[in-house]
Amino acid sequence: MDDERAELIRRITETHRELGRFLTQDRSPLFDSNLTLRQLKVVMIVSYHGSASGQDLAHSLGVGLGTVTGIVDRLVAHGLVSRYEDQHDRRVRRIRLTDAGRELIEQINDTGLGHFRRIMERLDLDTLKTLAEVTEKIHEVAHCL
Repeated sequence: MDDERAELIRRITETHRELGRFLTQDRSPLFDSNLTLRQLKVVMIVSYHGSASGQDLAHSLGVGLGTVTGIVDRLVAHGLVSRYEDQHDRRVRRIRLTDAGRELIEQINDTGLGHFRRIMERLDLDTLKTLAEVTEKIHEVAHCL
């Protein structure tokens, strides 16, 4: 990697980090949550995939199935996930988010968006067009990884 490219990546990364710090000034629902880090990871994994089996979760977390069962039991008790029978293999129980689980993920994802919108509202139209193009390109490349 040439020096100019490396320096640009460093500058962009640092700016992104600073912007992230600014945007997290909004109170995150994570501060109000009683979830452990592993419980939060399960909620995030299930949110991303739509559903997951206990084996999927055990593999993603790097833990045993018994550990996952306890985590899921507590998430069911919190009303954030539910279990259901896999339609292709009745021996497999899958986990999906409940409405409350989807709402939690939405609140987490929306943290900081108010600040971000206010920032974007102050940008001129040409800058917004450029930002839209660059953001779409980053999204496209991210899906190729």
